[in-house]
Parts: sequence; structure tokens; C-alpha cells
Amino acid sequence: MRAYTLTHLSDAVLLRDLAALVARDCFTTAALLAHIAEVDARRLYVPAGYPSMYAYCVDELRLSEDGAKRRIQAARAARQFPVLFTALAEGRLHLTAVCLLAPHLKPENVDAFIEAAAHRRKSDIEEWLARRFPPPEATARVGSIVPMISNVPQLAPAHLGMEALASVGALDEGALAHLEDPRENAAPPSPERFLLQLRIQKSTHDKLRYAQALLSHALPSGDVAQVLDRAL
Repeated sequence: MRAYTLTHLSDAVLLRDLAALVARDCFTTAALLAHIAEVDARRLYVPAGYPSMYAYCVDELRLSEDGAKRRIQAARAARQFPVLFTALAEGRLHLTAVCLLAPHLKPENVDAFIEAAAHRRKSDIEEWLARRFPPPEATARVGSIVPMISNVPQLAPAHLGMEALASVGALDEGALAHLEDPRENAAPPSPERFLLQLRIQKSTHDKLRYAQALLSHALPSGDVAQVLDRAL
């Protein structure tokens, strides 16, 4: 317990140690992914009694479901493109960046993509990918909310965080792993509730973020449906 009480440290030492821990964490993340990738490739989860690497990570290693999905996706990408391990260890890419880039990587573009994403925020990488891989145009529509008819969750904008809303329409498997399943908190279907799906410009997205910030005192959750209701 005493090891986590840092009040005795000077400002300079505290900042130095924090930077060192971040650097060590980057190296540890890369090493962890390398081990996951090798265990996955050798299918060592099978003799351990698990049907998949995901099950092994969740039930044996006690990773969270989301953490397991992201690490397995990043590990498989880095095994295919080992330069990702180096970028992670050096702190040029974070785990989320690798997951965002993974579906688009090819031998001929991996170096350029790493350079483009280096030291950039998740939202910046999402916008860069959306420009490079624009989704097909979709017509805005409003429809009544209907019950789930499959195991695939409907991703209503009201259930997405603002970072996800920025790239709705350009989501991939890696991005889906970070979205909450609306079935967990969604209210029963009602004739008084509607599903709104549309693609918006960046300027509109920025206005939504601004409105969300202005209303944060009244709507700490940042629920997009309530923000839109108040704005309208």
C-alpha cells in the first residue's frame, strides 16, 4: 500500500518516474502482444481446454472481453507486420491505433500508415482513415425502433460515443469491439421512440461535440439523443 503513496516525491522526480513508467508500459504492451500472437499461432489454447484464443484470454488470463478482442486483433496484425511491434514498443503507436489500422494494412502501405498514425489521437486516425477509405454514401432515414432480430446489435447513434459518431459508416471489426452493445441498456421497443441514422459533415460533428460540452453539467453521460432533443 505504501508503494502507491507518492506524496513524498518531488515534482521533478514524479514527472520523471511517470515518463519512465509510460515507456516501460509501451515495451510491456508490445511484449504481451508478441506472446499472444505466438500462443495464438501455435493454438496452445486447445490443449489448455479452450475453444479459442479469445476464450483463453478472458477465462484463463482474466482479460476483459474488450481488452481480449483488441489485443488479439493487434497481436495478429503485428505478427503479420512485425514493424508494428517496434512502433508499439517505441510509443509511436498505441494499441487503439494498431486496431484501427489493422484492417487496412498491406505489405506495400504498412510503413506509410504507421508514419501517418504515429503519435496521433484516436479521433485523428479515424478521420484520416475515413478520408482515405470513404464509405459509400447512404441516405438519411428515420424509422421506428424495432426489436432485435439477429445477434448483431443495431448501432444507433444515440448509443455511440462522440468519437465513434465521428466515423459512423466507416466502422470495422476493430472499432466494433469498442462500442457498447445497445441491447444491454436499451429500453423495450415503443411506438414513441425512433431510430435516426445519417452521415454528417465534420462541421456538424464539431457542433455536436460543442453542444455536448456545453450540456455536460446537465447531461454528464453526453447522451446524443438528449443533446439533439435539447438543441432542437
